[in-house]
Amino acid sequence: MKRVVSVSIGSPARDKKVETEILGEKYIIERIGTNGDIKKAIRLIRELDGKVDAFGVGGIDLYIRGVKKKYIIRDAVPIVNAAVISPIVDGTGIKNTLEGQVVKRLQKDKILDLKNKKVLITAAADRFQMAKAFFESGSDVIIGDLIFALDIPIPIRSIRAFGILAAIAIPIISRLPFSMVYPTGEKQEEVNEEKYARYYYDADIIAGDFHYIKKYMPRDMVGKIIVTNTVTSDDVKMLKERGLSMLVTTTPELDGRSFGTNVIEAVLVSISGKKPDELSEKDYYEILEKLDLKPRVEYLND
Repeated sequence: MKRVVSVSIGSPARDKKVETEILGEKYIIERIGTNGDIKKAIRLIRELDGKVDAFGVGGIDLYIRGVKKKYIIRDAVPIVNAAVISPIVDGTGIKNTLEGQVVKRLQKDKILDLKNKKVLITAAADRFQMAKAFFESGSDVIIGDLIFALDIPIPIRSIRAFGILAAIAIPIISRLPFSMVYPTGEKQEEVNEEKYARYYYDADIIAGDFHYIKKYMPRDMVGKIIVTNTVTSDDVKMLKERGLSMLVTTTPELDGRSFGTNVIEAVLVSISGKKPDELSEKDYYEILEKLDLKPRVEYLND
């Protein structure tokens, strides 16, 4: 039996452990939150190093990227270095492959007609391929990196504008404490429903990281569609109560939970038998094809 553990600096309230079978192999998949405590996350990784087949890192990215270049996040360095034996990943490989595919699949399979749909994507620095896929599908896209990460109410309306901004800002942001740009620990449960409600009201689809989406989500979400990843059964209940029309998660549901991209990438690494830096995009696509992962599409209020 293989074991994959996601060590997250997010809230322990979202912890989950499941047993499942993948390509004929039994897996234990577990998520452990440290409530924003990076030192605790490092201790956990050191304790489990060599005892698990792969680690996922949740609640923090190892890298942040622009259009052409990626930068390592300073706060993530000691977390990565804590794993000496077991491979460790943050989900970037999935974001760069599966998530763009999912958006295109929604259009191809006629689940959604994305042409001319108004899309608010929370952060292209976190999900560049997803943002790019929406643009390529003919959607009218607002990129919300300034809004969601830096609390600056300026929407970005093109990949070109994002690229210019990213080249200037990302080298600086990558050196900041991660908690300044992303909700960690108990802050993941804090919501300001009114501050940026207008961007949600103007959009047909809100896409990206769920903690960013929830951060400013208004109470009235009637008819809206969310495309995201990590949601719990409580999250789904809340979205239904707010009138959401459809929920799409780029990762499949396991025992009522859509795990994060870091978990799915850790599973892929354990299947491959390679080190993460030995895996090419082609390798990811080949394994994803074998797994035949399908997005979770849930109609919440017909």
